[in-house]
Amino acid sequence: MLDRRNFYINGKWIAPSKPNDFEVINPSNEETFATISLGYKEDIDKAVNVAKNAFIKWKETSKEERIVLLEKLLTIYKKRFNEMTKAISMEMGAPMDWSSSAQTTSGQSHLEDFILRLKGFNFEEHFDSKSNNQINYEPIGVCGLITPWNWPINQIALKVVPALATGCTMILKPSEIAPISAMLFAEMIDETGFPSGVFNLVNGDGVGVGTHISSHPDIDMVSFTGSTRAGKLISKNAADTIKRVCLELGGKGGNIVFADSHPNAVRDGIRNVMSNSGQSCDAPTRMLVEKPIYERAIKEAAEEAKLIKVDVASKKGDHIGPVVSKTQYNKIINLIKSGIDEGATLAAGGPDLPNNLNKGYFIKPTIFTNVTNDMEIAKKEIFGPVLSIISFKTEEEAIKITNDTEYGLGNYLQTEDKEKAKRVAKKLRSGCVYINGNTADPGTPFGGYRQSGNGREGGTWGLEEYLEVKTITGWK
Repeated sequence: MLDRRNFYINGKWIAPSKPNDFEVINPSNEETFATISLGYKEDIDKAVNVAKNAFIKWKETSKEERIVLLEKLLTIYKKRFNEMTKAISMEMGAPMDWSSSAQTTSGQSHLEDFILRLKGFNFEEHFDSKSNNQINYEPIGVCGLITPWNWPINQIALKVVPALATGCTMILKPSEIAPISAMLFAEMIDETGFPSGVFNLVNGDGVGVGTHISSHPDIDMVSFTGSTRAGKLISKNAADTIKRVCLELGGKGGNIVFADSHPNAVRDGIRNVMSNSGQSCDAPTRMLVEKPIYERAIKEAAEEAKLIKVDVASKKGDHIGPVVSKTQYNKIINLIKSGIDEGATLAAGGPDLPNNLNKGYFIKPTIFTNVTNDMEIAKKEIFGPVLSIISFKTEEEAIKITNDTEYGLGNYLQTEDKEKAKRVAKKLRSGCVYINGNTADPGTPFGGYRQSGNGREGGTWGLEEYLEVKTITGWK
């Protein structure tokens, strides 16, 4: 049993203001493997105060000084890579191979890319050759960073690293469901030797710690990744202090499979949705299939779903693990049952546990066919290994169905016609469009339209989220 009750504040691990134990559950076996503390207002006030004081000196450090520290942090991250992999696997149920190759690797990749972007970033520039005005980019101040459980170190790196790189100080509140990876990262920051008070970590739930972070008058910015419901509450709480709010929220991505797509397009799409046990905000959970290949697609989708193994996270190999918690499990099962009740055809999976597992939050890869876009399973973000297949007749209809959602994070399309791919991609209302399975390159911006959020993370865009822009006249 891990004892992780302390918070990291002002360069030290300290006890919370008062006891408030919270058990961290391993979703593969439903057993407690760690105990943390949930913080209170007093803990946040203490962390904010030291971050505010540390900002006075930290904001004056040079870009070169910050690069040296980030490069040292990268070296330490690589050294403790396997520890991070194990922590993520235990806390949120990612199978060991996936935890290593996708989850832990994402944190390293973001560190490497932000160092590269920082080296090329100019914090001071002349407006133009005819002007005597100077444009300066300055750190926004104290940042409240609230991260989710589904891609824990990925989102921590996307927030903490650019905040450090731009000269901000911060309070990190990781998900209380999956906090161990964040606490390990805090140990790495401590080992690196960042000045006391620059980085602080306080565990807590959204109702308590999250609410106080978003409304705190001395926090200049909140960056949040999580549900759209929580994002709305954070925006309302932050309104009175007019702080910057950067949101990366839910999604209900469409994957348009045209009749002229690659022969493996459907099967690849199934694998994409089911990876991470369906717990990715930009997963293409609605597959739109052109009529001429609809029956073939249904057959292939069901076959592929049944080939995907489900097993405990501690095992190596190509399989999916459990979903993160009992709460999530119940939500997903209820939505699967609602799909059946609404009249969709269950082609694979369903609400029953996989045959070889009777403990843990495991869900079979589930495929629904004959789905219409007004069904709950087509509208709601299920956040589990569940896919809805919808048919379409024309390119225009596919675009209309895909855009007919309150979300707009990531959409996908499959076609061998390059001009059609470009034409359709331009009409899809989302922050990213993935053509034929191509992934986004390091340093490209990630974020959404509409109720999928309002910020951009990654690369130069990720640095700019943490900067204020100042115009100085009469500079020359």
